Amino acid sequence: MIKVVSFKICPFVQRVTAALAAKNIAFEVEYISLKDKPQWFLDISPNGQVPVLITEADTALFESDAIIEYIEDEYGSLELDVTNEQRALDRAWSYLGTKHYLAQCSTMRSQDEQTFVERCGKLHKAFAKVEKQLSAQAKASKGNKFFKSDSISNVDIAWLPLLHRAHIVKQATGHDLLCCLPKVQQWQQNLLESGLIEQTVADDFVEKFSDFYLSNTYIAENAPSCSDSCYEMCGEMCSEECCSDDCCKDDCCKDDCCKDDCCKDDCCKDDCCKDDCCKDDCCKDDCCKDDCCSEQVKADCCPTTPTSTKGSCC
Repeated sequence: MIKVVSFKICPFVQRVTAALAAKNIAFEVEYISLKDKPQWFLDISPNGQVPVLITEADTALFESDAIIEYIEDEYGSLELDVTNEQRALDRAWSYLGTKHYLAQCSTMRSQDEQTFVERCGKLHKAFAKVEKQLSAQAKASKGNKFFKSDSISNVDIAWLPLLHRAHIVKQATGHDLLCCLPKVQQWQQNLLESGLIEQTVADDFVEKFSDFYLSNTYIAENAPSCSDSCYEMCGEMCSEECCSDDCCKDDCCKDDCCKDDCCKDDCCKDDCCKDDCCKDDCCKDDCCKDDCCSEQVKADCCPTTPTSTKGSCC
């Protein structure tokens, strides 16, 4: 049987165990302490890092990217008939996820507000790129449960450790690392409901994770809420990607969000969009209904029409 040598809360290991579990490949895990690495482990791991996968032929493989490729080559792809171009895109999106594993770890370990906000902002930009991609896919089709389709792919597996940890952080502290990103939040929820995550970590994973990241850290003791911190951390994201779909709800994005794409598709509901929104395209298609626009803007919207054919627009 395949053996995975692991440190209990390592995201790179979780990517490997997720790849094995998704293919229903039997494996066992041996956990080690990174503070006291056994000599046998150092003998088979040239870089002294986990994961290490020991094949059924007793060959020790190291580096998670190489191990993922081995699993793919040895046991077949999760998806059939994937073109070379799509495979390259999948690897690129996967890399975007895995290169932020350590960024997420350092964000969660931040000891002060300035460090946390700076690191969280950079991490959030990576999630915002995924939000933009998922939003584009949703417009092109009915939307998918996972990154590419209704089936789990290598991209989902690459981002699974990030989304899993974000869920634990929110459950424990109330802070949402995916604040303002409704598509990513739904993707996260679908992965959580898939049953795959439970197969990728030890039974005491949450406890070990919380002891390390959610104890004596800024996020553990000073977790900001989405409404207080989202706009500050999102920055440029709120004026671009965040304007899509339901982001404007709950006052997460402020006025700058509403000025552009957010003016479309009934964004004005619930008083989310302010007067600047209604002055341009938003004046069309009955936006003025429900008192979204002020009396002055209503006058500006339809200045020459005392009796409008659009209901109560003016």
